[in-house]
Amino acid sequence: MEELKKKARALGLWNMFLPKNHFKEGAGFSNLEYGLMAEYLGKSLSASEATNCAAPDTGNMEVFAKYGTQEHKDKWLKPLLEGEIRSAFLMTEPDVASSDATNIALTMRKDGNDWILNGSKWWSSGAGDPRCKIYIVMGKSDPENASVYKQQSVILVPAETPGITIHRMLSVYGFDDAPHGHGHITFNNVRVPASNMVLGEGRGFEVIQGRLGPGRIHHAMRSIGAAEKALEYFLARINDPRKTPFGKQLHEHGIMLERVARSRVEIDTARLTVLNAALMIDSKDAKFALKEIAEAKVQVPSMALEVIDRAIQAYGGAGVSQDTPLANMWAHGRTMRIVDGPDEVHLLQLGKNENKRGKQLLGKLEWQKNRTDDMAKAYGITRKDVLQLDREHSKAKL
Repeated sequence: MEELKKKARALGLWNMFLPKNHFKEGAGFSNLEYGLMAEYLGKSLSASEATNCAAPDTGNMEVFAKYGTQEHKDKWLKPLLEGEIRSAFLMTEPDVASSDATNIALTMRKDGNDWILNGSKWWSSGAGDPRCKIYIVMGKSDPENASVYKQQSVILVPAETPGITIHRMLSVYGFDDAPHGHGHITFNNVRVPASNMVLGEGRGFEVIQGRLGPGRIHHAMRSIGAAEKALEYFLARINDPRKTPFGKQLHEHGIMLERVARSRVEIDTARLTVLNAALMIDSKDAKFALKEIAEAKVQVPSMALEVIDRAIQAYGGAGVSQDTPLANMWAHGRTMRIVDGPDEVHLLQLGKNENKRGKQLLGKLEWQKNRTDDMAKAYGITRKDVLQLDREHSKAKL
């Protein structure tokens, strides 16, 4: 990996994810440009890390770049940008429904110039990597605040801080993702300097929304690449002359070509959704593109899973084994419907926001009805006449 990283830097393929119109630390690309590159990165298990564009470091670096103090940047952002260390983002908890972040229960108690943390986190991606040196942790710092959105804070916790215990690594459908790992971690009176607070006390929601928006679109970008790779494997299998069920190659069975065609349509459609979201972020910021990001977050993982599943089906027993990367791809793809907020959360919010237009559209229809009546009256036509003309027109067409 270190050799690959050297080659990537020599080619200028390094930190491409930080958009040029938002951060000075990036390579100078837009989100739209990175979206096209991330698709290629998503076809490989190693390419994202080799170019220093791997999660969760990408989102964490955006947190440092956007919200960190100069001290935070010097101590953590710089080595992350250099690819010298890794990081982890600790938000999800095992004992609460943390898809609703207001339920986050890890406690943060102020003690002089320090904060003391107690609680449990899991799915702490990257925590198993021996190069992981810093955790970005969300906890509850002000549980009595009248606003449930100001009860949380985000703080930086060095991985070697006393009181931290990594109990286990969680597997994804049996895959352990070593050395990266998804950790189940507890905090027992972990003391952290108050200067490690990100942005300010009670501003945790602001930080995580600023982090998760770009993270969601990055996952979607890479998922397009995974779907393309699955389609490539699919096409290779159905054209393999050694595989001739019922005396024919698989591509000679019509159902397979239909699945190929559907996969092509679905991938290309999803790609446009992702690139549209990237374009909207470029035009302003991630908050401005919430709708487009949510659409990509919901659409792309489901599409990728369907395409990968078709490839698995074509390979049969080999598809679900370790002899192809497809089973691993499907397992990781399935997590995309949960990470950074489950589908249900995004669909509910999308539906609520779309439904806000209901009263306006009801008023528009009422205006059209009244306008029709006014025009009919001006020409001496009653509504009864209009209905009669409509019936006669329909009868004439028949």
